[in-house]
Amino acid sequence: MMNVEDVMTRDVVFVEVPGSRDTALKIMKDKGITSVPVVKNRTLVGILTRGDIFRNPEEDQIALLMTRQPVFVSPTATIKDAVRLFIENAIRRMPVVDDSQLVGFITVTDIVSAIVDMDIKTPVDDYIIREIVAVWEMTPVDVVGEIMKLANTEASPVLDSTNRVVGIVTEGALLKASKIEDTIEKADLSAGSDEDAWTWEAVRDTMSLYYGVSRVELPNSPVKDIMMAEYESLYHKTGISECARQMRRFDVELLPVVTADDKLEGIIKDSDLIRVLDY
Repeated sequence: MMNVEDVMTRDVVFVEVPGSRDTALKIMKDKGITSVPVVKNRTLVGILTRGDIFRNPEEDQIALLMTRQPVFVSPTATIKDAVRLFIENAIRRMPVVDDSQLVGFITVTDIVSAIVDMDIKTPVDDYIIREIVAVWEMTPVDVVGEIMKLANTEASPVLDSTNRVVGIVTEGALLKASKIEDTIEKADLSAGSDEDAWTWEAVRDTMSLYYGVSRVELPNSPVKDIMMAEYESLYHKTGISECARQMRRFDVELLPVVTADDKLEGIIKDSDLIRVLDY
């Protein structure tokens, strides 16, 4: 059994506090990553994911967006230990910490890459999710973003008008398609009180406060414009290591499982696939 230090990323991209959301968002876009550890003087203080940004589009400060006291793992722990932490905490990524210092980062994707070389031929049938949220290829991207947020999913299959699977849309694709809209808004602060019986006939003093607001905006174009259309469909008898190989090849967190006529049967997520090591 390999250790965490055997599969983790050592050259870790991170952000520091204090810092702004726009800085973190730019780093995620430029590096093509889904989350970043947050440090202060190299000591881990939190973790920031793209989901945090989409859920709180008007918050700017990293310290208020990040998850504090994140789950972390030691570099000498086994990957089986890491899998158990991923499953127990329903997370996809963890900082690797040695003596309070950030030394690496490990993700579910790293575990999947390790599974590729294990030659596990057990069929994926037991790990298929059959209750899923799929979207139509002509659904606007901003609506898809809202659907995925409400469904609490990081990826969804995309269907055409004949109910055949034609692609996959991920949070990463949404992030790449997003843009930051900066606006100026106005708030009126009245000096009067509605509880004062004389307020209605008094002249109120009103102070106008102008402040800047940044929002993460998604386009209104069809989701087929940003979906991933190149992937390998799986079948319920596909072996686990073969499934892991296809996930690594196409760099995806989810693959559709289809019937012989390409109708959607379910999905297989990398976070479920790694359960094979939790024995």
